[in-house]
Amino acid sequence: MSKTPLAASLAFASLLGLSILAGPAAADEPLAAPYQLDIGRISVTALSDGQIPVPLADIMRGEPRPEIEAALARAGKQSPVTLAVNTYLVAMPDGRLVLIDTGTGDLLGPKLGHLPESLKAAGHTPDEIDDIVLTHIHADHSGGLTRNGKAVFPKARLHVAERDAAYWLSDEARAAAPEAARRGFDEAVAMTAPYRETGRFFTFADGADPVPGLQSILRAGHTPGHSSIVVSDQGETLVVWGDITHGEFVQFAEPEVTIDFDVDQDAARRSRLAAMEDAAAKGYLVAGAHITFPGIGRVTPGSDGAAYGWEPLPH
Repeated sequence: MSKTPLAASLAFASLLGLSILAGPAAADEPLAAPYQLDIGRISVTALSDGQIPVPLADIMRGEPRPEIEAALARAGKQSPVTLAVNTYLVAMPDGRLVLIDTGTGDLLGPKLGHLPESLKAAGHTPDEIDDIVLTHIHADHSGGLTRNGKAVFPKARLHVAERDAAYWLSDEARAAAPEAARRGFDEAVAMTAPYRETGRFFTFADGADPVPGLQSILRAGHTPGHSSIVVSDQGETLVVWGDITHGEFVQFAEPEVTIDFDVDQDAARRSRLAAMEDAAAKGYLVAGAHITFPGIGRVTPGSDGAAYGWEPLPH
């Protein structure tokens, strides 16, 4: 498994509320309103959990820091960069409500954890959610599952990739991890516990349907079981990417750039290249967890030396 020297500890611990996300706080902005679109007969609503400054120039790998800073400057940004944390509510034709990712809950501070407010603004409550599908078990995707040891979603079934469950819930994997990284394992156990203890925890195999009507694509590397979720109906498709990119400012133009949050840098790079190649060739919509809200758009062919571009949907 290939890691940068920092990644062994930071890939897990940093994203879970440790110092890597500390930095100058951006001015508070109002929470983005829910954004809805139809994929055939399926309704998808983007829900904001908030946003947070992240020092991308310090934690991106694969290019020298000046190149990362130059890429950010071309996008009108400088590090730390404010990144979104997006989740997606999928209303199936049969009436089921499926939530893809749950945001951070109370794990990463007051600028995040606003999914319940966004869900309410979209006209729903946590007890209406039938199923939750995680793209992966990092805290900014699983943290909203549980608060004070109790399930936030009282009737929802939780679906997680087999590979992620086998890793993050493993005593052996935790013991083998550096001390600074073990918090990630502890949070994974705590966030999923109310669902596992009540028979509402399920795993899905590589490429399997996590729930009827949705498909998965294994895009391993960021975590062992990191998966994109495919929403498709009547010839229209949206692929909820998860963490294929961290923002739209560097990794579309330079998809070989990785980040310290990746458990396996080489696999994450390969997954990103494959995801972008497929999306650009087929022209379907994608949704990114950390792309500027609502995070939905298309991957375009690159120009001026960039491998790919990003075309957000107008909203």
